[in-house]
Amino acid sequence: MAVSPVVTYDTTSNIKVTATKAKSLAVRTNSVSNPRNGSLPEPGKGQELAERLNDETKQRYVKDKKLGEGTYAIVYLGHLRADPSSLLAIKKIKVNTEYRDGLSMDAIREVKYLQELSHPNIIALHAVFSSKNQNLNLVLEYLPLGDLEMLIKDSEGIRYGTAEVKAWMGMLGRAVWFCHENFVLHRDIKPNNLLIAADGEVKLADFGLARSFSDPYRPMTYQVITRWYRPPELLFGARFYSGAVDVWSMGTVFAELILRSPFLAGNTDVHQLELICNTIGTPTEENWPGVSKLEGFLKYDKAATIPVRGREFYLSRFGTAGPVGVDLLMSMLALDPRKRCTARQVLEHKWWSSDPRPTAKEDLPKKGGGPERMGEDLKRKGGEIEGGRGDNVARKLNFGLAKS
Repeated sequence: MAVSPVVTYDTTSNIKVTATKAKSLAVRTNSVSNPRNGSLPEPGKGQELAERLNDETKQRYVKDKKLGEGTYAIVYLGHLRADPSSLLAIKKIKVNTEYRDGLSMDAIREVKYLQELSHPNIIALHAVFSSKNQNLNLVLEYLPLGDLEMLIKDSEGIRYGTAEVKAWMGMLGRAVWFCHENFVLHRDIKPNNLLIAADGEVKLADFGLARSFSDPYRPMTYQVITRWYRPPELLFGARFYSGAVDVWSMGTVFAELILRSPFLAGNTDVHQLELICNTIGTPTEENWPGVSKLEGFLKYDKAATIPVRGREFYLSRFGTAGPVGVDLLMSMLALDPRKRCTARQVLEHKWWSSDPRPTAKEDLPKKGGGPERMGEDLKRKGGEIEGGRGDNVARKLNFGLAKS
């Protein structure tokens, strides 16, 4: 696999776009400036050019039926005006007066990172344009077969084995590897953010919580990643972290594909930590040096400490992945993020070359999600969690009396 070019991006904390600048954002997405003469446009000319380019982009696409609508966005089925057979998804992000600048940071992040990341396993952003009332429209590739969560849940209608799990995890691994090679954390990997194209290719979507991590000394929020897929360092309030947070999420998706049910389904943040302790092992200074210095660390009674689970435990629960697959899963779910494998190491693991080989994408099981399902997937706000998948994106833990 060729090494991705390394690009350093500005941190999203410096992004600020107002609703009235939506046209300019759209134009920057669809055009490349010409710096040959090095001169700036005359006053007023730049705005006229932006409006003209925005209108030209808008005219290339036709919105057809509405696929889904939420408080955050409306999703339409669309096509190229010049080619009615070319199906697209057009996501109209509503200007929201709840936000001072009209557009949420989630919307800006989604545009920013989809502009910068082009990969077969990441949903493609074809264009952006502004419509009336300064609503921002994202023209996305059409992915009609629903998401990976649908396949996992349909245990009666969809049958799959290790070869299929390998194929899906390989696609996810390549998407995350590409993000990390370009210094981007996704920060919300879960089955219903993995959409399926008509040819069976899995695409990572929903970059509303994504973040550049080119500056290792800039603190980041721990209020990210849907609870069931959130690593222990974020539950303990870590503000400096790496791609290891995405690798933990990948590991929980891997486990869910095998079990066909969520691996660590906590009802609250404290309950999530309890599940991690009971299932993976209790974080201590011995197995995770420095963990006790994290802001939200809980001091556990030594008598209640559960040793880190060994290989036999994982083989008893995930035996269908085989001993080599279990080794990979264990390396993705290491408590100490410094001991967790990287996305590159995931792809270099010998599990991929062991039998059975990954199923070809065109032979993977499919479920007719249909355009309406894609509308449901895309209408959500970036990082938004549906009912039944945990009640909120991470909340600040209040361990108060529990802390030593």
